[in-house]
Amino acid sequence: MKILVCGRNGQVAQALQVHLAGLGELHVLGREQLDLAAPEALRAPLRRLAPELIINAAAYTAVDQAEQEPELAFAINADGPRVLAEEAKRLGAPLIHFSTDYVFDGGKTTPYNEDDAPSPLGVYGHSKLAGEQAIVAVAGKHLILRTSWVYSRYGRNFLLTMQRLLQEQPQLRVVDDQVGAPTWAGTLATSTRSLIERWQAGQAGAWGIYHLAAQGETSWFGFAQAIAEQLKAQGLPCAELLPIPSSEYPTPARRPLNSRLDCTRLAREWQVNLPHWQQALIDCLK
Repeated sequence: MKILVCGRNGQVAQALQVHLAGLGELHVLGREQLDLAAPEALRAPLRRLAPELIINAAAYTAVDQAEQEPELAFAINADGPRVLAEEAKRLGAPLIHFSTDYVFDGGKTTPYNEDDAPSPLGVYGHSKLAGEQAIVAVAGKHLILRTSWVYSRYGRNFLLTMQRLLQEQPQLRVVDDQVGAPTWAGTLATSTRSLIERWQAGQAGAWGIYHLAAQGETSWFGFAQAIAEQLKAQGLPCAELLPIPSSEYPTPARRPLNSRLDCTRLAREWQVNLPHWQQALIDCLK
């Protein structure tokens, strides 16, 4: 099977390259070959390659910068996925697309399920929601996988930032009133492989939108504490951590206070079981 992965250098794309090995003929293309910022230019290379499965791991993820670059965010996160969905449908290929907890405003007091009405707080969330809506409107075979708080050993993310700052600073103040599930890119990649294998075996669940995040929950402060514990276990220096409210750490884009996602539908429909976030962190650091 010919599999196209869009987004060569991102955290999820790099994990997919590792965990999809041996599953098919893998084509991992970056911005030079497939630029989602120029959506109409995607059609010709897609038709030449003619993949049997498209996985879109490319996205505009600079949450704060998106407030100043809405047109670029919407081109990459909404218009690009629309063209991918149209070409996937034309080829008869399923599309797997990653989305985000930022499609919700965080005002709910319990974990969000797939039937909850989206209500993004900022440009990034609005652009990702528009991408979801565009894919659904095309009405081809698709899986939209909403996840949260993605980290890995690559790129820029909370894990790598904390590892560095905890060893450089005597004291760190970290937000403690935003709650979610840190999700390792490796978890996303292995879960994606499970979805593909079930589809190949004729055991696919229903196509549509699903939540895919690690089990359990914590705050950014709690995540930082877990990272600090791993550093201490290695005998490395570690800063003192202080919990603060979001109001003491203002950012250009508002963040949802509740990023918890209910993933029971994915387990029911596709038999994908997800690890606890603390175990996934240990696996990532190994």
